Amino acid sequence: MSNISIIILAAGKGSRMKSTKPKVLHKISGYEMLYYSIKEAKKLSDDITVVLYHQAQLVELEMQKYYNDIKFVIQDHKNYPGTGGAVMNIDTKHDKVLVLNGDMPLIKSDELKKFSLIDADIVMSVIDMDDSCGYGRVVVENGEVVKIVEEKDASESEKEIKTVNAGIYLYSNNILQTYLPKLSNDNAQEEYYITDIVEFAKNDNKKIAPLYVSEENFKGVNSKYDLSVAEEIMQKRIKKEFMNAGVIMRLPDTIFIDSDVQIEGESIIENGVCLLNGAKIINSHIKANSVIEDSIIENSSIGPISRVRPKSVLIDTHIGNFVEIKKSTLKGVKAGHLSYLGDSEIDEGTNIGAGTITCNYDGKNKYKTIIGKNVFIGSDTQIVAPVVIEDNVLIAAGTTVNQDVKKGSLAISRTDMKTVEGFFDKFFKE
Repeated sequence: MSNISIIILAAGKGSRMKSTKPKVLHKISGYEMLYYSIKEAKKLSDDITVVLYHQAQLVELEMQKYYNDIKFVIQDHKNYPGTGGAVMNIDTKHDKVLVLNGDMPLIKSDELKKFSLIDADIVMSVIDMDDSCGYGRVVVENGEVVKIVEEKDASESEKEIKTVNAGIYLYSNNILQTYLPKLSNDNAQEEYYITDIVEFAKNDNKKIAPLYVSEENFKGVNSKYDLSVAEEIMQKRIKKEFMNAGVIMRLPDTIFIDSDVQIEGESIIENGVCLLNGAKIINSHIKANSVIEDSIIENSSIGPISRVRPKSVLIDTHIGNFVEIKKSTLKGVKAGHLSYLGDSEIDEGTNIGAGTITCNYDGKNKYKTIIGKNVFIGSDTQIVAPVVIEDNVLIAAGTTVNQDVKKGSLAISRTDMKTVEGFFDKFFKE
């Protein structure tokens, strides 16, 4: 399909989303809906145009974070509202033009390739639905599309039709140039419908072929409920692919995985786990209700109920329940429970006792903690960065470490305990 141009419609406000955010910027599995439409389009074409209107600048800025070779145009919504107006006056590179929607995050390039396999002047996607309420109806006779009618303009008999418009079309450039100028907004919505091109072309004996597609892949998102349904479908796809590749998942329906996460080897992902923002898991065991974000976990076990925040690397390491890691590198480390390790580098053989925290922030700046090999850190230790703890060091429980500790040393900082005998009875009698 390298000879096909693609236009993605993303101009709508999406009022049914009931949100100040543009509809196409609502996220599914970590990315905006429009991101997925562009991603699949780029697999097929070197000429992609995104049509914007509502909060156009915001949408364009967000998409430019991912793509730098996409054309953006602003629809003349005041004079030419509607899907027909959206594709007017767009210069395309190739003879065939595929028109997509920016609110179809589940579409796959393999499905889009099927349009090019049909010999027709117009190819349009259709779905047979048990409940067609809310959709434009498609009249198909003898294997060709005869007519499309929007629900607001449909007669009672037309509303009984179960074949609906799935919203994606393949046109020849000649068809668009011929019939776009003929579009009218003489309808209930006073908009220019791209679907009216079908009727014009049919009247001129052009061939309009239906492409029957699955509802799941062509599902549009018009509300936050639709968004949640699409999210569930996307999550099932993501997890199925990982499990087919050898990943073990316990109660996969309870697991959440962003679409850019990588999992390699025979990793184990337990129930309630969240893997976010490009996390990479290699031959590791992520235990129940742990969260990993934008970090690399290799040959390690995490959790249960642990959090690894962005820019962390854990190799041959075990962290247990209620341990939080942030922007740290741990190699061959054990931190069993109840610790915070931020902005740190910790080397192999080191054991982190319960209640240990790296005090990395002074209210203005953040500082780094470096801990060497075979360091034993007792419970309830505070390490006030910047500080370097060299190899083979013992840190006594309850110590505040606020200066570097040399190799082979014991660091201890405690005040002597004072006991006042008989104080209990004296206190409560008074």
